[in-house]
Amino acid sequence: MEAIPGERVAVVFDAEKEEIAETFTKAAIHEQLWARAIVLETPRMLRRELPSRVLKILTRDKPETCINLLRDLAEETPFRIQLINFETRERRSRLGHCPGMTLDMLTEGALALSAEEHLKMQSYADKIVATMNRSIEVGVTSPSGTDLKFSTRRPEFWSDTKIKWQKLKWMNLPTGEVAVAPVEDSLEGTLICDKAVGGIGITRDLIQIVARKGKIEKIDSPDRSLKTRVIKALNTDGWVSTVGEFAIGVNSKARFTTHFLETEKIKGSAHIAFGHNLDFPGGKNPSATHMDFFISNPSVEMRFEDGSSGLVLKNGKLSI
Repeated sequence: MEAIPGERVAVVFDAEKEEIAETFTKAAIHEQLWARAIVLETPRMLRRELPSRVLKILTRDKPETCINLLRDLAEETPFRIQLINFETRERRSRLGHCPGMTLDMLTEGALALSAEEHLKMQSYADKIVATMNRSIEVGVTSPSGTDLKFSTRRPEFWSDTKIKWQKLKWMNLPTGEVAVAPVEDSLEGTLICDKAVGGIGITRDLIQIVARKGKIEKIDSPDRSLKTRVIKALNTDGWVSTVGEFAIGVNSKARFTTHFLETEKIKGSAHIAFGHNLDFPGGKNPSATHMDFFISNPSVEMRFEDGSSGLVLKNGKLSI
């Protein structure tokens, strides 16, 4: 997070994440930072509005770094986006946003990379970013049936393994992806989500999403309750059905878990998200929510201005 001794850190956490919050707070103190832990009591109902107490503390303290350790319910994504927007409203705070964080992510999972492993991840990501930023179109296929394409003429690929704070106000923790905001009306084809959905977790059955001109046209799944939950989340507002993100996982220690924020970072995986992306370079989607769909063992092909093409991934393996 590039925190400097003497700066202020605010750790905003759900009561159920107290042990993890204590770990982050102690780490901040160890790094000679001024740390405040702000607990969010767990309500009986879903969260909708930001607690006034939290807003007052953040307004008064003006922390240079914020860490959010929250539960990862899909239905609370709009609440989390409100919190992100408030914490980064003046572009003075560097934010590490961690819905679904578990303690073992720090000891065994995607946040347990050694310094050497992190440098290797950065190098891997740099290769993908440098190559994909020359593309004008990307196609994605998978063994489970994904077959789609989208335009990359305007957007910029970026990686959370190296943060340029002058462009990005916040990052998810754990890190480990190369991402882009596709041209909003360009996504065409069929997405087969075969293992996990952001905010929901591991799925028993496939989810099929048909997209036309960047928007979801059809959603189907053998699991009726899953289908209903996805449709409900994607009815939040008029923008949520528009594509917001394409990303490739690059973290060698990321594991397939119930928490999507780690699963989406698995090296060689991919995911497509619909909804909010205003914090991405070139992002224009102002939706109140954001929902990710996991694709395992993807093949990712680029098309360039001169008509040539090249593979980034082939069945989940780097091909550059």
